[in-house]
Amino acid sequence: MHAFDILGDPVRRRILELLADGEQTSGAITAVIQEEFGISQPAVSQHLRVLRESGFTTVRAEGTRRLYAVDAEPLREVDMWLERFRGFWNRHLDALATELARGKRERRRKHEQERERKDG
Repeated sequence: MHAFDILGDPVRRRILELLADGEQTSGAITAVIQEEFGISQPAVSQHLRVLRESGFTTVRAEGTRRLYAVDAEPLREVDMWLERFRGFWNRHLDALATELARGKRERRRKHEQERERKDG
């Protein structure tokens, strides 16, 4: 299965978001996903299995608990694929940064002028 097939599902994306904050038990993941998406525990388990089998997560046993964590390797592959498209949004982000800096300079200049009027 292609990485974007895995990431195309909102439940699996949400699970990865939860795991981005650190390792979590399957029970904790299931509780959040059930509340947010209204799906059954077996359905959440199926999504966890897909993520594990596709390499996006790792799982380790700790007693009776299963602890899931993100495996970054497939995400690096996605990042490499996206690299060729970054130019499309980097130019826009650079332009935004320029406009924000310009606005900040303008506000600072106006503030200094107002202070000079009050003091002068």
